[in-house]
Amino acid sequence: MTRTVLITGASGGFGRAIAGRFARLGDRLILAGRTPERLEALATSLPPVPVHLAAFDIRDRGAIETAVSALPPEFAGVDVLVNNAGLALGAGPAQQASLDDWEQMIDTNTKGLVVMTRLLLPGMIARGRGHIINIGSVAGNWPYPGGHVYCATKAFVRQFSLALRADVLGTGVRVTNIEPGMVAGTDFSLVRYQGDAEKAAKVYANTTPLIPEDVAESVLWCAGLPERVNINSIELMGTTQAFSPFAIHRTP
Repeated sequence: MTRTVLITGASGGFGRAIAGRFARLGDRLILAGRTPERLEALATSLPPVPVHLAAFDIRDRGAIETAVSALPPEFAGVDVLVNNAGLALGAGPAQQASLDDWEQMIDTNTKGLVVMTRLLLPGMIARGRGHIINIGSVAGNWPYPGGHVYCATKAFVRQFSLALRADVLGTGVRVTNIEPGMVAGTDFSLVRYQGDAEKAAKVYANTTPLIPEDVAESVLWCAGLPERVNINSIELMGTTQAFSPFAIHRTP
Protein backbone atom coordinates (compact mmCIF):
# COMPACT_ATOMS: atom_id res chain seq x y z
CA MET A 1 0.00 0.00 0.00
CA THR A 2 1.29 3.44 -0.91
CA ARG A 3 1.66 5.53 2.24
CA THR A 4 1.58 9.26 2.84
CA VAL A 5 4.63 10.24 4.86
CA LEU A 6 5.19 13.65 6.48
CA ILE A 7 8.79 14.43 7.44
CA THR A 8 9.69 17.53 9.45
CA GLY A 9 13.19 18.92 9.11
CA ALA A 10 13.15 17.23 5.73
CA SER A 11 16.01 19.18 4.17
CA GLY A 12 18.49 18.29 6.95
CA GLY A 13 20.79 15.28 6.92
CA PHE A 14 18.42 12.79 8.54
CA GLY A 15 15.42 14.21 6.69
CA ARG A 16 17.02 13.88 3.27
CA ALA A 17 18.05 10.29 3.92
CA ILE A 18 14.62 9.36 5.29
CA ALA A 19 12.83 11.04 2.38
CA GLY A 20 15.02 9.20 -0.09
CA ARG A 21 14.29 5.82 1.44
CA PHE A 22 10.51 6.33 1.48
CA ALA A 23 10.61 7.74 -2.07
CA ARG A 24 12.39 4.64 -3.35
CA LEU A 25 9.44 2.64 -2.03
CA GLY A 26 7.03 4.82 -4.00
CA ASP A 27 5.39 6.56 -1.04
CA ARG A 28 3.79 10.02 -1.21
CA LEU A 29 5.87 12.60 0.64
CA ILE A 30 5.09 15.79 2.52
CA LEU A 31 8.43 17.53 3.00
CA ALA A 32 8.37 20.13 5.77
CA GLY A 33 11.11 22.60 6.59
CA ARG A 34 11.92 26.27 6.97
CA THR A 35 13.56 27.00 3.62
CA PRO A 36 11.53 26.61 0.40
CA GLU A 37 14.65 26.50 -1.78
CA ARG A 38 16.16 23.60 0.15
CA LEU A 39 12.87 21.70 0.05
CA GLU A 40 12.60 22.24 -3.70
CA ALA A 41 16.17 21.03 -4.21
CA LEU A 42 15.41 17.91 -2.19
CA ALA A 43 12.21 17.22 -4.11
CA THR A 44 13.99 17.39 -7.47
CA SER A 45 16.66 14.95 -6.27
CA LEU A 46 14.17 12.24 -5.29
CA PRO A 47 12.70 9.46 -7.43
CA PRO A 48 9.48 10.60 -9.15
CA VAL A 49 6.83 10.26 -6.44
CA PRO A 50 4.00 12.63 -5.46
CA VAL A 51 5.52 15.37 -3.27
CA HIS A 52 3.96 18.27 -1.36
CA LEU A 53 6.24 20.96 0.06
CA ALA A 54 5.34 22.71 3.31
CA ALA A 55 7.67 25.57 4.25
CA PHE A 56 7.20 26.84 7.82
CA ASP A 57 9.04 27.31 11.11
CA ILE A 58 8.38 24.31 13.36
CA ARG A 59 8.50 26.66 16.39
CA ASP A 60 5.43 28.56 15.17
CA ARG A 61 2.21 26.82 16.22
CA GLY A 62 0.06 28.96 13.93
CA ALA A 63 2.27 28.18 10.96
CA ILE A 64 2.05 24.45 11.67
CA GLU A 65 -1.74 24.64 11.95
CA THR A 66 -1.96 26.54 8.66
CA ALA A 67 0.31 24.07 6.87
CA VAL A 68 -1.62 21.03 8.09
CA SER A 69 -5.02 22.53 7.27
CA ALA A 70 -3.75 23.42 3.77
CA LEU A 71 -2.69 19.87 2.85
CA PRO A 72 -4.26 18.87 -0.48
CA PRO A 73 -6.87 16.08 -0.20
CA GLU A 74 -4.54 13.47 -1.66
CA PHE A 75 -1.97 14.24 1.08
CA ALA A 76 -4.31 14.91 4.01
CA GLY A 77 -4.47 11.32 5.28
CA VAL A 78 -0.99 11.08 6.78
CA ASP A 79 0.00 7.47 7.47
CA VAL A 80 3.50 8.07 8.85
CA LEU A 81 4.64 11.19 10.71
CA VAL A 82 8.39 11.46 11.18
CA ASN A 83 9.07 14.17 13.77
CA ASN A 84 12.64 14.76 12.71
CA ALA A 85 13.15 18.53 13.13
CA GLY A 86 15.57 19.28 15.95
CA LEU A 87 18.86 20.89 16.85
CA ALA A 88 21.46 21.46 19.55
CA LEU A 89 22.92 24.89 20.31
CA GLY A 90 26.01 25.47 22.41
CA ALA A 91 28.18 23.06 24.35
CA GLY A 92 29.34 25.12 27.31
CA PRO A 93 28.19 24.79 30.92
CA ALA A 94 24.64 25.75 31.82
CA GLN A 95 25.67 28.85 33.76
CA GLN A 96 27.18 30.29 30.59
CA ALA A 97 24.47 29.20 28.16
CA SER A 98 22.29 31.53 26.13
CA LEU A 99 18.64 31.64 27.15
CA ASP A 100 17.80 32.33 23.50
CA ASP A 101 19.51 29.05 22.58
CA TRP A 102 17.64 27.23 25.32
CA GLU A 103 14.30 28.56 24.14
CA GLN A 104 15.04 27.67 20.53
CA MET A 105 15.90 24.08 21.46
CA ILE A 106 12.79 23.72 23.60
CA ASP A 107 10.53 25.21 20.94
CA THR A 108 12.04 23.15 18.11
CA ASN A 109 12.74 19.82 19.78
CA THR A 110 9.66 19.57 21.99
CA LYS A 111 6.96 22.15 21.26
CA GLY A 112 7.04 21.69 17.49
CA LEU A 113 6.98 17.92 17.88
CA VAL A 114 3.97 17.86 20.17
CA VAL A 115 1.98 20.37 18.09
CA MET A 116 2.53 18.37 14.91
CA THR A 117 1.62 15.16 16.71
CA ARG A 118 -1.55 16.61 18.23
CA LEU A 119 -2.76 17.91 14.86
CA LEU A 120 -2.29 14.63 12.96
CA LEU A 121 -3.11 12.09 15.66
CA PRO A 122 -6.95 12.40 15.54
CA GLY A 123 -6.99 11.61 11.82
CA MET A 124 -4.84 8.54 12.36
CA ILE A 125 -7.13 7.31 15.13
CA ALA A 126 -10.22 7.94 12.99
CA ARG A 127 -8.71 5.83 10.17
CA GLY A 128 -7.61 3.12 12.59
CA ARG A 129 -3.98 3.20 11.51
CA GLY A 130 -0.89 5.37 11.50
CA HIS A 131 2.65 5.57 12.79
CA ILE A 132 4.34 8.41 14.67
CA ILE A 133 8.12 8.11 14.56
CA ASN A 134 10.01 10.56 16.73
CA ILE A 135 13.72 11.20 16.29
CA GLY A 136 15.14 11.36 19.78
CA SER A 137 18.77 10.90 20.81
CA VAL A 138 20.98 8.88 23.10
CA ALA A 139 21.37 12.26 24.84
CA GLY A 140 17.92 11.65 26.30
CA ASN A 141 19.27 8.58 28.10
CA TRP A 142 22.92 9.49 28.68
CA PRO A 143 23.33 13.17 29.66
CA TYR A 144 26.74 14.77 29.35
CA PRO A 145 28.45 18.04 30.35
CA GLY A 146 27.31 20.87 28.08
CA GLY A 147 24.19 18.97 27.06
CA HIS A 148 21.82 20.51 29.65
CA VAL A 149 18.72 21.62 27.70
CA TYR A 150 19.44 19.53 24.59
CA CYS A 151 19.62 16.37 26.72
CA ALA A 152 16.47 17.43 28.56
CA THR A 153 14.50 17.96 25.35
CA LYS A 154 15.48 14.52 24.08
CA ALA A 155 14.51 12.96 27.41
CA PHE A 156 11.15 14.67 26.92
CA VAL A 157 10.85 13.13 23.45
CA ARG A 158 11.49 9.68 24.91
CA GLN A 159 8.93 10.02 27.69
CA PHE A 160 6.37 11.68 25.44
CA SER A 161 6.73 8.82 22.95
CA LEU A 162 6.23 6.16 25.62
CA ALA A 163 3.27 7.97 27.17
CA LEU A 164 1.73 8.54 23.74
CA ARG A 165 2.06 4.84 22.99
CA ALA A 166 0.14 4.09 26.18
CA ASP A 167 -2.61 6.55 25.19
CA VAL A 168 -3.14 5.11 21.70
CA LEU A 169 -3.37 1.49 22.82
CA GLY A 170 -6.12 -0.22 20.85
CA THR A 171 -6.43 2.51 18.21
CA GLY A 172 -4.22 0.94 15.54
CA VAL A 173 -1.71 3.80 15.82
CA ARG A 174 1.93 2.94 16.43
CA VAL A 175 4.57 5.11 18.16
CA THR A 176 8.33 4.72 17.94
CA ASN A 177 11.26 6.73 19.31
CA ILE A 178 14.52 6.44 17.36
CA GLU A 179 17.55 7.41 19.48
CA PRO A 180 20.75 7.82 17.44
CA GLY A 181 24.19 8.42 18.86
CA MET A 182 26.98 10.26 17.04
CA VAL A 183 26.13 10.72 13.36
CA ALA A 184 28.42 12.33 10.79
CA GLY A 185 27.30 13.77 7.46
CA THR A 186 24.82 16.32 8.85
CA ASP A 187 24.94 19.98 9.91
CA PHE A 188 24.26 19.05 13.55
CA SER A 189 27.67 20.00 14.97
CA LEU A 190 28.11 22.92 12.59
CA VAL A 191 24.85 24.39 13.90
CA ARG A 192 25.79 23.61 17.49
CA TYR A 193 29.08 25.48 17.15
CA GLN A 194 27.53 28.40 15.25
CA GLY A 195 29.22 27.66 11.96
CA ASP A 196 32.71 26.94 13.36
CA ALA A 197 33.74 24.20 10.94
CA GLU A 198 36.94 23.40 12.83
CA LYS A 199 35.13 22.71 16.10
CA ALA A 200 32.45 20.74 14.28
CA ALA A 201 35.03 18.57 12.53
CA LYS A 202 36.78 17.72 15.80
CA VAL A 203 33.62 15.99 17.04
CA TYR A 204 34.10 13.26 14.43
CA ALA A 205 37.92 13.25 14.17
CA ASN A 206 39.47 9.77 14.10
CA THR A 207 36.11 8.03 14.48
CA THR A 208 33.76 6.01 12.29
CA PRO A 209 30.34 7.23 13.44
CA LEU A 210 26.91 6.48 12.06
CA ILE A 211 25.73 8.17 8.88
CA PRO A 212 22.22 9.53 8.13
CA GLU A 213 21.36 6.47 6.05
CA ASP A 214 21.76 4.30 9.16
CA VAL A 215 19.09 6.33 10.94
CA ALA A 216 16.87 6.25 7.85
CA GLU A 217 17.20 2.48 7.71
CA SER A 218 15.95 2.23 11.29
CA VAL A 219 12.95 4.44 10.47
CA LEU A 220 12.09 2.38 7.39
CA TRP A 221 12.42 -0.90 9.27
CA CYS A 222 10.04 0.21 12.03
CA ALA A 223 7.52 1.61 9.54
CA GLY A 224 7.65 -1.50 7.37
CA LEU A 225 6.92 -4.10 10.01
CA PRO A 226 3.47 -5.74 10.16
CA GLU A 227 0.86 -3.58 11.85
CA ARG A 228 0.74 -5.99 14.79
CA VAL A 229 4.32 -4.97 15.68
CA ASN A 230 5.17 -1.76 17.54
CA ILE A 231 8.82 -0.91 18.12
CA ASN A 232 8.77 1.28 21.21
CA SER A 233 12.31 2.59 20.89
CA ILE A 234 15.61 1.93 19.19
CA GLU A 235 18.93 3.19 20.58
CA LEU A 236 21.71 2.96 18.02
CA MET A 237 25.36 3.97 18.12
CA GLY A 238 28.34 3.40 15.92
CA THR A 239 30.80 0.82 17.16
CA THR A 240 33.14 3.75 17.79
CA GLN A 241 30.88 5.01 20.61
CA ALA A 242 29.67 3.60 23.92
CA PHE A 243 27.74 4.75 27.00
CA SER A 244 28.89 7.82 28.88
CA PRO A 245 31.04 7.08 31.94
CA PHE A 246 30.12 8.58 35.27
CA ALA A 247 32.04 11.83 35.83
CA ILE A 248 33.80 12.32 39.16
CA HIS A 249 35.40 15.61 40.24
CA ARG A 250 38.41 15.08 42.45
CA THR A 251 39.87 17.85 44.58
CA PRO A 252 43.51 18.55 43.68
